[in-house]
Amino acid sequence: MWKDLFFFSGSQRAGIILLVFLIVISSITNYYLPRCSDDFSFVADSADITEFEDFKKSLVSLDSLREKQRFESLERKYNSFYKEKNKEEPCMLFPFDPNVLDSAGFTDLGLKPYVAANIIKYRGKGGRFRDKESFSRVYGVSEEKYRELEPYISLSSGNLGTADVNAAHDDKDKVVTIVELNSADTAGLMQVKGIGKGYARSIIRFRQQTGGFTCVEQLREVYGMTPENFAKIKPFCTVNPTLVNQINVNTASVDKLRAHPYLNFYQARQIYELRRKKGKLTGLADFKGLSELNDSVLIKIKPYFKFE
Repeated sequence: MWKDLFFFSGSQRAGIILLVFLIVISSITNYYLPRCSDDFSFVADSADITEFEDFKKSLVSLDSLREKQRFESLERKYNSFYKEKNKEEPCMLFPFDPNVLDSAGFTDLGLKPYVAANIIKYRGKGGRFRDKESFSRVYGVSEEKYRELEPYISLSSGNLGTADVNAAHDDKDKVVTIVELNSADTAGLMQVKGIGKGYARSIIRFRQQTGGFTCVEQLREVYGMTPENFAKIKPFCTVNPTLVNQINVNTASVDKLRAHPYLNFYQARQIYELRRKKGKLTGLADFKGLSELNDSVLIKIKPYFKFE
């Protein structure tokens, strides 16, 4: 009986042997294939990592190059701006008293505007230059610049205060001249005793900002004007009010109105809104009741307004 169970024909025995062989091969393959796959994957991953690192380095190099180029571009722009800002302007040296020269005079001597402002501020607080060497201690005046200016420093003994002094146009050499403030140019203004280059520029600037002088008394409002110098030059100045450039209130924009030194933004805005609501304005009487325009403002601005 048992022999019948375990009896196999020749073809069956061959099939059994083939099956066993396939099982062994399958087992061996199942054992070694994952290992080979892991080794291959590791090699592939290593290659990928190496390639990725090289790619990352190239990006870093590219970013570094771009950053370097950007830095160099900014550096060139900064150097260009710094050189332009600090380049020496051509100047004409002349004898001057640092205790009385105005800011325009100092810039004409080649000093930077902030240095001139420091000097004016120092004098405004009661400071005075007692000797030439004290001028060298002004913040912003380099040793080279001081050596250049030192031969031209001329200190007066009296306390003259702040005035527009320019020895290149000595008052003693000037002929008595009457100038019309609304038409005279810088050269014409400088013919008056007491008006130097700095004051002449300030007068022209004030005339341009306001539209012109309506009276000689407005010279008191010119930047840097002192009571002493005003009294000195007043007899030699006249004003032609017909030369004043007036603003047409009925067409002027808010920006045009506020550009006038006698008006601020809120006053200009009120005038504009009044015109928009009421229509054409006919005179200063239309401004009565406006909170921002009191009588003192209206008196000052009246010569500069026209209603067309």
